[in-house]
Amino acid sequence: MYWFTGDEHYGHANIIEFCNRPFRDVHHMNKELILRHNEVVAHNDVVVHAGDFTLHGSARKAQEFIERLNGKHVFVRGSHDKWMDRSYHERWEKTIENQKVVVDHYAGRVWPKSHFNSWQLYGHSHGGLPPEGKQWDVGVDNNNFYPVSFEQIVQIMESCPDNLNYIKKGDRRR
Repeated sequence: MYWFTGDEHYGHANIIEFCNRPFRDVHHMNKELILRHNEVVAHNDVVVHAGDFTLHGSARKAQEFIERLNGKHVFVRGSHDKWMDRSYHERWEKTIENQKVVVDHYAGRVWPKSHFNSWQLYGHSHGGLPPEGKQWDVGVDNNNFYPVSFEQIVQIMESCPDNLNYIKKGDRRR
């Protein structure tokens, strides 16, 4: 099973005030995010993180959080992910159940295969940027501090309009 999340900001005390998160302090936030993550994600599930996993610059400190989380993790580099080296993704793309899914830290107006109604999952905006077409902010602030399953994304996308640049079948531009 695939899960998507982002903008956890583990260890970032100021994010609580910046985003009006309902936590007493950074330790409470870290504990609650880990608890909610592990409540839904199984050990063999794949979790794609859409950036800003932790503000800590140390890969060792990031690994301490990763080891407490269920799942096999894929990371897309965010604006605060100083702990990542160049081996991490700038963008993650996969076809899941015949659906092209693109995960970026930043929302875009267009993305790979958006003209074919591919889906873009993004972070960075902390629930403050409405989606355009087949997009969804998978950041924790937009999803009650839980990861979002692929099945949930399918349901969300069913109610979303087509992408702005979608080329319908039979359109001469195709």
